[in-house]
Amino acid sequence: MTEPTDYTPPKIWTWTKESGGRFASINRPVSGPTHEKELPVGRHPLQLYSMATPNGVKVTVMLEELLALGHAGAEYDAWMIRISDGDQFGSGFVGVNPNSKIPALMDRSGPVPIRVFESGAILMYLAEKFGALLPTEAAARAECLSWLFWQMGSAPYLGGGFGHFYAYAPTKIEYAIDRFAMEVKRQLDVLDKRLAQSPYLAGDTYTIADIAVWPWYGALAKGLVYEAGEFLQVQDYTNVQRWTDRIAERPAVKRGRMVNRAWGEPSSQLHERHDAADFDTKTQDKTGTTG
Repeated sequence: MTEPTDYTPPKIWTWTKESGGRFASINRPVSGPTHEKELPVGRHPLQLYSMATPNGVKVTVMLEELLALGHAGAEYDAWMIRISDGDQFGSGFVGVNPNSKIPALMDRSGPVPIRVFESGAILMYLAEKFGALLPTEAAARAECLSWLFWQMGSAPYLGGGFGHFYAYAPTKIEYAIDRFAMEVKRQLDVLDKRLAQSPYLAGDTYTIADIAVWPWYGALAKGLVYEAGEFLQVQDYTNVQRWTDRIAERPAVKRGRMVNRAWGEPSSQLHERHDAADFDTKTQDKTGTTG
């Protein structure tokens, strides 16, 4: 065990310095906009403001799945919100999501625009709007929503907990890493045991529960986040691995992962998405052909 620090919390916490670490420049203890900036609006009723973090991928995968099912009303414009640059603190974005987190959605299909924020809320809103990917039978619906909310409650332990202290904190703290590694492995065990019982989280059918959980725990299972695959021995969770691979092969998932992505191979990035044909352009780029 590492030696304890000599830090003693003050009686009253005050914000006197940056927190340190990779995201120090955008972390602050107050809400609201830092600058005036209107959001762009495209031609489709659904306007998404996001970035291809796990929470962002949930929504772009959902929209691509809806389009694959034939729901033409799910056509959307996806605008990049560069969180490392503080775009989420622009006045327009704060107007859509007062919590200044991606993703945020504006539905302009009706007489009055509707804002939806928090990724789980967006998935539910879209599922109910289009009548898809959310079971209607009571028991199946309850199972689906239970796993959806499980993800919303569990992911902070993976992202803000384990991920922060393992990958981003300026100082490695053994207690913090051990504490959150233990919880993340417990969560992987929960998933693995559930997926030993059924092919998908809610049962035999692919739902918004899988769409919510996969970008976080699927990426973790393949060692794609925090470079922690070996540390957490993710290969031991064989049912999670099977489920992860099965979902990764879905064409809509492949497309959704690309949207608002600004890292990795250029052929895997689609900074903005305004039409299905945008993916065809990226395919041409990848094969070296021109159209």
